[in-house]
Amino acid sequence: MATGRLGLGETLEALNAALGPGPPVWFKETHARHLRARDFLAPRRALQARFGDGQVPEHVFRAVAGLQGPGVAPVLRCAPTPAGLSLQLERPAVFERVLGAVAAYAAPARPARPGPRVVLHCPALRRGPGALGLSQLRAVLVADHLARTLRAQGACVCPVPAVRDPHLQVFLQKLRVDWPPASTRASTETLRRRVLAELTSPPAGEPLPPGALGDLRLKELDEQPGGRAGYDPGVDSCLVTEDLLAVLAELQEAVQHGPKDGDTGLAGPPGAGADSCVVVHVVSCEEEFQQQKLDLLWWRLDDQAPVRQKHLVCGPVRVAGAPGPLMTAPEYYQFRHTQVCKASALKHGGDLAQDPAWTEGLGLLSAATIKFEMLSTAPQSQLLLALADGSISTKGTKSGTFVMYNCARLATLFEGYERSMEQGLYPAFPPVSSLDFSLLHDEGEWLLLFNSVLPFPDLLSQAAELAYTAPGLRITARTEMVCKFLVQLSMDFSSYYNRVHVLGEPRPHLSGQMFARLQLLRAVREVLHAGLAMLGLPPLSRI
Repeated sequence: MATGRLGLGETLEALNAALGPGPPVWFKETHARHLRARDFLAPRRALQARFGDGQVPEHVFRAVAGLQGPGVAPVLRCAPTPAGLSLQLERPAVFERVLGAVAAYAAPARPARPGPRVVLHCPALRRGPGALGLSQLRAVLVADHLARTLRAQGACVCPVPAVRDPHLQVFLQKLRVDWPPASTRASTETLRRRVLAELTSPPAGEPLPPGALGDLRLKELDEQPGGRAGYDPGVDSCLVTEDLLAVLAELQEAVQHGPKDGDTGLAGPPGAGADSCVVVHVVSCEEEFQQQKLDLLWWRLDDQAPVRQKHLVCGPVRVAGAPGPLMTAPEYYQFRHTQVCKASALKHGGDLAQDPAWTEGLGLLSAATIKFEMLSTAPQSQLLLALADGSISTKGTKSGTFVMYNCARLATLFEGYERSMEQGLYPAFPPVSSLDFSLLHDEGEWLLLFNSVLPFPDLLSQAAELAYTAPGLRITARTEMVCKFLVQLSMDFSSYYNRVHVLGEPRPHLSGQMFARLQLLRAVREVLHAGLAMLGLPPLSRI
């Protein structure tokens, strides 16, 4: 039997290569209606553009039908249809390959070569929790999620700044944000001497505020060749303060030395320095202008400052129907936590917020609600929050609560099997190699494998992609992908679970199908848990 992880990317690449030179033609089907008949399609119009009359040459047709190669899924049939060239995989063989190596599909497809060391800078984390607005909270959650996906891809990530405010540390723990606490402050003495040397004359006019050293002109820096394009034309004069120098010193330390022992992240090579890293500033739109000043000041004062500095600018957060000022991040958390407690009390009865057995779960549900709400929209776009009670119901299929609810349903399913096995109702789970996956012929089963388990490694890799070398100052990230994926997975699982009785009658002739289904749902559970880990959310066993 063939070994190695199957990949949708490898399969699509091989399919397009079989058609000969030209742009990609094939695409993967996702809708259940189309998956009844095919898994991949080369549309008729694309074939006409490639082959003139749309007739695929016989040798090309044979190459597609007999497709093989590392990571390439086995083909059952390929046939011309009115829609184009339709291809269906050998589904029992795909089930066997994937479900025989479940762990391989709950991890990203790592790149052959490591990328640059990433200094991930989130200025909002220098605020106290009471000064953290919704837009800044969004930037914090995006940075935390991005750090997790980058590390899962094998990148070396150095998060900056270290969190100094103990109240902020407590608040971040509630939201399951993993950011290093402060230890020592980096020295600003070298930067301070450079500033004083740049100030050729004492400041004139109004006296400087406390902690300020003077004004430096930055305008000429964004006009120089070599990567300064994209800065706001209004960035000119910068009032240099001791606080600004402390920020630069911490960034310098991260660039030159990377994470220290005990910090979160992987250590870079000794002496790697600025040339081997990229600095990504994850900022709210309100912080972008100030961060541009800081970039240019860094280049002005430090000859070793990294050439590659990129800004991931998070769009504004608005509250639907809110006439007054926006709530702070702690107020938002408390608002959602109250709603979660209220919804849980209606579902289970009693005041669960006062029950120690429920405290951890309710806090986790609150964090999940907020993270899915903040991260399900592309970070560059404006986010509109709807704060109605209905948005946190387990019936609301777009919410983090819904995802956690289905996570708990999976836990209950496997606990039910274990309990019944201990009572002698079901036999012990047999070796996976002995399972008959041809018994998985329900449409929902293929939907779960083909749309969720099989593509998950590629999705994790795409979620960690950053265009470090692209021109311009701003970059985009696809941090919404994991949340959207988990919501869709939960919808597909919920539909299947509500329709199919997985733990059937305890009869020997039904055991084969039950075990094959349990192995499929074991893969779904592993993928669901791995996706939640990218959000810093542990799985729930009850809800």
